[in-house]
Amino acid sequence: MSDPGTAAAPRSQMPRGLIVLLAATGLLVTSLAFRQFTAIIGPILLALILVIGVHPLTGFLRRRGWPTWLAVTGTLITLIVVILGLAASMALAVGQLATLLPTYADSFTALVNDLRAWLGTLGVGQDQIQNALGKIDFANVVALTADLLVGLASTFSNLLFLIFVAAFMTLDALGFASRVNRVRRQQPEVIGSLDTFVSGTRSYLLVSTLFGLIVAAVDIGFLWLVGVPLALLWGLLAFVTNYIPNIGFLIGLIPPALLALLDSGPQLMIIVIVAYSVINFVIQSLIQPKIMSDTVNLSLTLTLLSVVFWTFVVGPIGAILAIPLTLLTKALLLDMDPKTRWISSLLEGGPAPPEDEDADEAAEAAEGADETSESPSRRVASTTERQESHSADGEARPDKPASTRDQSRAPSPDKGEAHRIRQQPLRRTRPAD
Repeated sequence: MSDPGTAAAPRSQMPRGLIVLLAATGLLVTSLAFRQFTAIIGPILLALILVIGVHPLTGFLRRRGWPTWLAVTGTLITLIVVILGLAASMALAVGQLATLLPTYADSFTALVNDLRAWLGTLGVGQDQIQNALGKIDFANVVALTADLLVGLASTFSNLLFLIFVAAFMTLDALGFASRVNRVRRQQPEVIGSLDTFVSGTRSYLLVSTLFGLIVAAVDIGFLWLVGVPLALLWGLLAFVTNYIPNIGFLIGLIPPALLALLDSGPQLMIIVIVAYSVINFVIQSLIQPKIMSDTVNLSLTLTLLSVVFWTFVVGPIGAILAIPLTLLTKALLLDMDPKTRWISSLLEGGPAPPEDEDADEAAEAAEGADETSESPSRRVASTTERQESHSADGEARPDKPASTRDQSRAPSPDKGEAHRIRQQPLRRTRPAD
């Protein structure tokens, strides 16, 4: 039977490499499973993010004096209008593009012929030109451009299912706050991480929507000014792709640049590309990240990889929901457990806060002060120990100055014997009889 005073043996843990391998395997299996049910999981995730975004409207209406049932009804109507508006806009965009692009078949053929002639003037052989341009087909270009919009519009294909899921989530959210407060007393860290996810998602949606409207308005005005067809359509595309971080700008640029090339030639295409680049660089690369960094705080690498990963897992809608889904995963897997919270700190973006540097400098200064000087309590303790040792030896000497006491405390090795003889008490000798 083990001694109660003996410390218990540490628990056996799996090797760290095995833990990493199991985590990677679980992530792969879960991703493949999600991919098989994209038609169901995609609308559910979209409904969740939309409900999180519009739920504060219920509280706002109730604070304005609306009855609860009327506030919930108003939120539901707003949510349905948003869903139907996005679906109708994307369907209209696909229809207009499919009708307009075939009219530019002759222009596309003329551009290819001009490109052949230009390459011939540069000394490129006809066989090489044929190999390079023979695979360029107008039908493939039309299909590629249409797929960009069809992929986004496919999210709303199961529109009725999306509306029903969002409606039931909105009704459940009405009493969700009281349930969260009950759980908060038992699991404060879990609820705290979920609160961070919800607030970060709402801030991200608000900032992305605001800047998406600004980018769309500027793009529509510019395209209308230079005479690019379907300016409203490309403005809508710019608004939707603004929710796709890093690469959304490129997706929104390809269709209007291609249409400018077919409609007016390479010069207008170059003007569109340059103008789009300047507009999006100023708004999305300089202004928006400064506002977004305090709400999302994810590194650029993680943001880009999240777009690729969630697009693979749940389809095109994953590109739009990449940031909210990454925040949700981060909250569920990292922020809830204090043992894994350090990984969450490594994934954050932006420079280190200045408070951390000040704390490090203060810690280094404190360590240096401890090494160069003794604290008053340590000096008092050492003085007490010396007094006790003197009383045990039977000595009764007056106190010495501090400098003398320090010298006697550390005698040199070559005078140690003389020091001990000097410390012995004098003995009186008796005269011989």
